Parts: sequence; C-alpha cells; structure tokens
Amino acid sequence: METAAEENTEQSQERKVNSRAEMEIGRYHWMYPGSKNHQYRPVPTLGDRASLLSSPGCFECCIKCLGGVPYASLVATILCFSGVALFCGCGHVALAGTVAILEQHFSTNTSDHALLSEVIQLMQYVIYGIASFFFLYGIILLAEGFYTTSAVKELHGEFKTTACGRCISGMFVFLTYVLGVAWLGVFGFSAVPVFMFYNIWSTCEVIKSPQTNGTAGVEQICVDIRQYGIIPWNAFPGRICGSALENICNTSEFYMSYHLFIVACAGAGATVIALIHFLMILSSNWAYLKDASKMQAYQDIKAKEEQELQDIQSRSKEQLNSYT
Repeated sequence: METAAEENTEQSQERKVNSRAEMEIGRYHWMYPGSKNHQYRPVPTLGDRASLLSSPGCFECCIKCLGGVPYASLVATILCFSGVALFCGCGHVALAGTVAILEQHFSTNTSDHALLSEVIQLMQYVIYGIASFFFLYGIILLAEGFYTTSAVKELHGEFKTTACGRCISGMFVFLTYVLGVAWLGVFGFSAVPVFMFYNIWSTCEVIKSPQTNGTAGVEQICVDIRQYGIIPWNAFPGRICGSALENICNTSEFYMSYHLFIVACAGAGATVIALIHFLMILSSNWAYLKDASKMQAYQDIKAKEEQELQDIQSRSKEQLNSYT
C-alpha cells in the first residue's frame, strides 16, 4: 500500500513538472514568434476573442489580392486595347471616306480604281481580324502576368514551376517580339495616308492664303493623286486644281478622313509601345521563373541531403545505444 501511494505521488509530481514545462515552452514560443515548428497555442482570453472577432480579415484578404495584381501587365493591356481600338475603328472609317473622295473627285471611272477598292475592302476585313486577335492575345498576356506574379510572390501555396510553364513564357516572349516588329511596319504604313492628306491640305491652305486668293495663279496650283500610285496614270481626271481642290478640302469626307488617319496612326504607335512594354514584362517574368526554379531545385537537394544526414545520425545513435 505504501509503495502504491508513493508511485501515485511520483506520477502526480511528474505530471505537474511536465505540464509546467509545457506551459513554459508555450509561453516562450508565444513571446518569440520566430521559433515555429511547435503545437502550443496560447489560450485566448475574452478580450483576445473579441479582438479576433473584430479583426479586419476581409481587408487583409483584399490587400493580399491586390498584391497579386500585375500592374505593369494591366497598364500594358489597357494601352494595347486602346491603341488597337483606335487603329481599327478610325482606320476602317477613314478608308471608307478615302474611297468616297476618290470616286467623286479623282477617278470618275469605276474600272480605274476597281483594284484599289478591292484592296481597301480586304484591308477592312483584316482590321476585323486584328481587333479580334489582339483582344484575345491581350487577355492571355494579362492572365500570364497574373500567374507569374502569384507564382513569384508565392501568394497561393507552395511555389512550383515546370519546364512546360517556362517554355510557354518563352514562347510568349518570341511571339510578342514578332508582333512588335510587325506593328512597327503597320505604324509606318499608317503614316502614308497621313502624309498624302497633309500634302492636299497644305496645298489648299496655299490656295486660301491672301497672297494667292483671287489671282490667276490659283488655277495653276494642283494636286495629282496619280503620282502616289494608288490609281493608274490613265485615270480621269486624276488631277484637281484651283477652286475645285479648295472645295474638296472643305468637304466633311476630307476633314473626317484626314483626322481619322491621324488618330489611327497614333493608335498604331500606342500599340507598338504596349507591345514593347509587354516584351519587357514577359522577359523579366521569364527570368524570375528561371531563377525561382533553380532556387527551388537547390532547396529540394538541400532538404534531401539534410534528411539523409539526419538518417545517418539517427542510425549511428541507435548503434551506439545497442553497444551500451
């Protein structure tokens, strides 16, 4: 009986010691959050529970979501959509106005500008395709920016990347580079009608100037649209002079087409800037993914080596214990 009582007292004392040690360890980890890898949590009081219920969890979630937004890709996407919309919309209407001006004033015979009309109609269909393609491509690049930003910042779980993901990122870099070079050509091509309309407008300004207005030399100031190569040399009349040219410049078709071509050229330039911006973003994201994959592989190898070292140490301790 006495031995049983002594054993019970010893067990109770050991439990008190263990519970006291557990409390000390839990208090230490609570005071020093850097020491993780423990299962002890301080028991919240009534005040702590009230503060937990009133904590801004939604606000923290919003901040985390905003941290994963690729703002550079978002700005580039908005700029790309704006540039493509200006180029396609204004270019389509300006081409239709150009055909109307040619048919009414510079080429009265339909057969003379039949080829030009077909080319302009084909360009209008190409504009529809460009608008649709860049709408989808801009969304894809924005989604790729969201994926890369979240992966690099490790916002959603453990970061993992694959060779396929890095290959897709490299493919987007190459495709954006090709599209950027192509849009440089489009930007240069869109400046040609602006140059033509500017020459016609400047000639009309010379006719309207006080030095030449009302004089006989006004009828000798002419514009020959055939020299630009858009209609053949046998097109009639092909050349407009004097007051007739001034009347053309005063029409709404000429005024609207001239300014729409300027806006379309500006839209093409904005698209080039957006693609260059996309190219820089995709290149940096690809470099981040490549470095992160190397770091992840290094950490995996390091963790494996540490695990093997721990296994060796545990085996050696077991062998020493067996000898003793």
